[in-house]
Amino acid sequence: MSVVKLEFNPKNMPFRRLGPSGLRVPLFSLGGWLTLGGTVIGDPVKDIIKVAFENGINMFDTAEAYAKGRSEEEMGRVIKELGLRRTDLIITTKLFWGPRGGPNDGGLSRKHIIDGTKESLERLGLDYVDVIFAHRPDVSVPMEEIVRAFNWVIEKGWAYYWATSEWSAYEVEEAQRKYVATRLGLQGPIAEQCQHNMFHRERPEKEYSPLYKKYELGTTVFSALASGLLTGKYNDGVPEGSRFATHLKFFKGTVDSLQTEEGFTKIRKVKELSTLAEQELGCSVTHLALAWVAKNPNTSTVILGASRPEQVVDNLKALEVIPKLTSEIMDKIEAILENKPAPPLSFGRPALDSFGRL
Repeated sequence: MSVVKLEFNPKNMPFRRLGPSGLRVPLFSLGGWLTLGGTVIGDPVKDIIKVAFENGINMFDTAEAYAKGRSEEEMGRVIKELGLRRTDLIITTKLFWGPRGGPNDGGLSRKHIIDGTKESLERLGLDYVDVIFAHRPDVSVPMEEIVRAFNWVIEKGWAYYWATSEWSAYEVEEAQRKYVATRLGLQGPIAEQCQHNMFHRERPEKEYSPLYKKYELGTTVFSALASGLLTGKYNDGVPEGSRFATHLKFFKGTVDSLQTEEGFTKIRKVKELSTLAEQELGCSVTHLALAWVAKNPNTSTVILGASRPEQVVDNLKALEVIPKLTSEIMDKIEAILENKPAPPLSFGRPALDSFGRL
């Protein structure tokens, strides 16, 4: 294992409640998409999780679809080999794309929610997960079936809470209002796992806004670095060994977009943000981008991705940047981005429904 200097006291990791629940999650967590069990297997997975845990990260996110279940297997193996106490960990996984692809091996039917949860627990080698996510919405299944199935899993003790990922505000509202709060009296989703970064703001900052107030919806944010674009590594093309190069088929649309006018504009903004970060904050644009998302009061946790232990430690330097994001600095960032979502028009009148529509 490579030697990584311990730079952060785990006791200094900020924790926030996950939505309306009493579950406290670290401001930064670790995810396994593309890396753990995918491009990273064996001892390096142990190195990454060990360093993350030593630096205050006790929340680890995975999914049945990640590396066709291998991510869950690797995470479970490492938890056991490191001897980590289960009560010290927050483990989350997601259901939708089953690893085998059978007619009932996917989606959000009652069958797949129950069978998929059982199989995820077997791969993880755990008795329960803290949060089980609906990885995507399933319009082919009645919402009542979805809500009841996740509550059944909770009643069995296989999960403590359930949540959503990439659901629209309307879908979350349907689950909450129509089938939970007013009719069935069941537990609704406590959080949404959504993409949120300096270039992707409409849904987390505008569409979900009424849900934060009405249901105290939490967020577990992914792609805070826009798949690496906000690190500056793609300013001059796609370097060999980078995420875009390694997973070119998956990111082809994103790579192609960098050669468009919109892509050139994003690169220009990344360069301007880099200058701001270096000259006024004494940090990298990576740290600035992570701190910017973490500063948002509606962010419960920011999911980090890492292929090396050193990346985990470096990303956590964003904790030092958050206090430096004064209103003046935030205004300068907005001046560079020029994409702050506009609030719903009210024409001086209060909104008449939960989505801010007149």
